[in-house]
Amino acid sequence: MAKLERTFTGDFDRVLVRLDQGVLGGSMSASLEDTASFTMGNTRVAVRMYERYSWTGSNRVAMCLTLVGEGENLRLTAMTAGGSQAMFFKVNTWGEEAFLDTLRDIVDK
Repeated sequence: MAKLERTFTGDFDRVLVRLDQGVLGGSMSASLEDTASFTMGNTRVAVRMYERYSWTGSNRVAMCLTLVGEGENLRLTAMTAGGSQAMFFKVNTWGEEAFLDTLRDIVDK
C-alpha cells in the first residue's frame, strides 16, 4: 500500500475535476470504478475509486481518493493497493507507487 496526504487551499469543484482528469489521463488503462459525494453542514466530501493495469507488476492496482473541503480549505487522502504478486507478503509496490505518482504530480504543482 502507498499513501499520499496533503492539506491545501483551492476551489473544491475545480480541484476535484483536475484530480479526475489527471488520474484518468495519466494511464490509458485507468478507469473510474465508483464515486460517492456528500455534504455535512459546511463540509463537502468526495470519494473516488480508480483502477488501472500496472505493466511493471503485471496486475491491476486500485486507488481510493478522498477529498474533504470546508470552504477553500481542502484535505486530500489517497491510497493505493493491489500492486503485489506475492501470496503472503508484498514483493513489490512499484505499480502502487507509480499510480500514486500521477496524483502526486498534480497536487504538488
